[in-house]
Amino acid sequence: MIAEAGLIALWLAAGLALLQLALGGIGLKAGRTDLLQAIRPVAVAQGGLVTLSFLLLIWLFLRSDMSVALVVKNSASVKPFLYKFAGTWGNHEGSMLLWVTVMGLAGAMIALFERNLKTATLVTTLAAQAFISLGFYAFLLISSNPFERMFPVPADGQGLNPLLQDPGLAFHPPTLYFGYVGLSVAFSFAVGAMITRDVGPAFARAMRPWVLGAWIFLTLGITAGSYWAYYELGWGGWWFWDPVENASLMPWLAATALLHSVTVLATRDGLRAWTVMLAVVAFSMSMIGTFLVRSGILTSVHAFAVDPERGSFILALLAIYIGGAMALFALRIGTVKEGSKFELVSREGALVANNLLLSAILGIVFIGTLYPLFVEAITDEKLSVGPPYFNLAAGPITLLLVAIMAAGPLLKWRRDNPKKLLNRLSIPILVTAAAVFLLVLLTTSMSVMSLLAMGLAAGIALASFAPLWKRNLRRTPMHVYGMVIAHFGIAVALVGMASESSFTEEKLVAAQPGTEIEINRWNLKFEAIEPLAGPNWTALEARISARYDGGETVEITPQNRMFASAQTQTSEAALLTRWNGQLYVVLGEGDSEGRWQIRTWWKPFVTLIWYGGILVALGGLLAVVGRLRRSRRQRLQREYAEVMV
Repeated sequence: MIAEAGLIALWLAAGLALLQLALGGIGLKAGRTDLLQAIRPVAVAQGGLVTLSFLLLIWLFLRSDMSVALVVKNSASVKPFLYKFAGTWGNHEGSMLLWVTVMGLAGAMIALFERNLKTATLVTTLAAQAFISLGFYAFLLISSNPFERMFPVPADGQGLNPLLQDPGLAFHPPTLYFGYVGLSVAFSFAVGAMITRDVGPAFARAMRPWVLGAWIFLTLGITAGSYWAYYELGWGGWWFWDPVENASLMPWLAATALLHSVTVLATRDGLRAWTVMLAVVAFSMSMIGTFLVRSGILTSVHAFAVDPERGSFILALLAIYIGGAMALFALRIGTVKEGSKFELVSREGALVANNLLLSAILGIVFIGTLYPLFVEAITDEKLSVGPPYFNLAAGPITLLLVAIMAAGPLLKWRRDNPKKLLNRLSIPILVTAAAVFLLVLLTTSMSVMSLLAMGLAAGIALASFAPLWKRNLRRTPMHVYGMVIAHFGIAVALVGMASESSFTEEKLVAAQPGTEIEINRWNLKFEAIEPLAGPNWTALEARISARYDGGETVEITPQNRMFASAQTQTSEAALLTRWNGQLYVVLGEGDSEGRWQIRTWWKPFVTLIWYGGILVALGGLLAVVGRLRRSRRQRLQREYAEVMV
């Protein structure tokens, strides 16, 4: 009965989403205040019912109910608890139910807590959110029922994809979905504001926390996904320009541009058209990512392999949502007032330049990701677009972007003096030049791109703290600290990327027990190969003694695992982290002579890539908390003033 209860809750939630849309449309057209007031409790109830449906699906996975087809295909009774739990969304149907659940909860939160928007704009926003949700409800109920029963009931399930049996599954997909859904909320706000012709600072202030939240989750999701792929796949890389990686990067690029634009609109009443357009583009990128992952047109290690009929359904949703939004934008953008003007040399001008460069990078990634798929669909010829294209096309623009990012916080709003700006930038420029000069003197293996990236990172690291100069640090708003930390995080990540690209050392050895391997200042000794049994896998584990520069010996144990339920073999890399880098060891195949392939990498400062990503997300978190606290304080002050009057 649990599966039936979950399906009933899902149908009821879909019905309430339809009612929510109808209340918004009829109430606005007829001017019925009673209908407008009813939309809030309907949105809350819809969020509660879809959440109940998802919780019941989790319960089915935890109790290993093999009468449910989704559980059979993606779980097994011997699976550890964590993977039963996370396996709920480690599949096509479950991930889509998680998506619509977060959308329902987001709509409920808007209904409960948003009090600053005009009633018409709020109602239209909730109606737009219901319209988006209806498409996903229809997809689940018609094409991808997560509660479908299986007869006869098998003795056990097929198990989860071994590549997904990692703690990263519990963190990486949900954070990305939270980010995608946050962009859907921003899209709904933009649609509501366009329909009611209410594009202004109030709309931007209501939308900004959702954009910030989406950006934070996307940053964390991409960072976690990068590290997960790095240690799980055994390829030794942290970014592969895989189409599904790009599918998460594209919404992040659009969200970054939107974040800066909505901040200008909320605080300075500028960039109105930019903000609306970027809200549409950001949600469009999240929909395209959904299509790429779930349409069956990709064979990536990340993608869900599904049938083309489901892909056609998602493509239809994509056409309806994106096409409708673009049409609405074209019809209503002429009614959006210009907003406050500003000079080219100003903080607004720098943010516009950043948005243009982010849009250019987004276009490069978009073309490089979709063009091969388009060519294959038309000519049946397979093309490969990989790192050489992306690095050469996007790399220089990215460096220019981060250079402008360093200058942005030092600029004044509205108008600035170029000579005074140059004086403020003199120290960061000198630090950048000195860093490049020292790297040229001390290194011989750095590419021009890595050299410039490392030098810019030094200048950005210094410039990121410039907004705190001559400030009372106790009275500095929290969102300023957030900006400082986020920009500093970019500099930290740049150092890690440039260092990993230029200084990584790699060695492949066919080793027998007793063989010693030298790489950089590491001495590794292959001790033995031993069998090992896990909760739902068996493995061959290599015992390797590692010493750095003659220091203390540490044992590392790379593995080759075999999962019986899926008959799949995976490599479990061994990582040994020091302050200045990471030793990465992978156990390969053995031969008839008792030799084993052992591949080792020494990656200087590679961990700074992920530490930088965490700092960027932390900066966003401080900014959103600071903004919410300020908004709450201002609201309480207004309420107090009204009471006193």
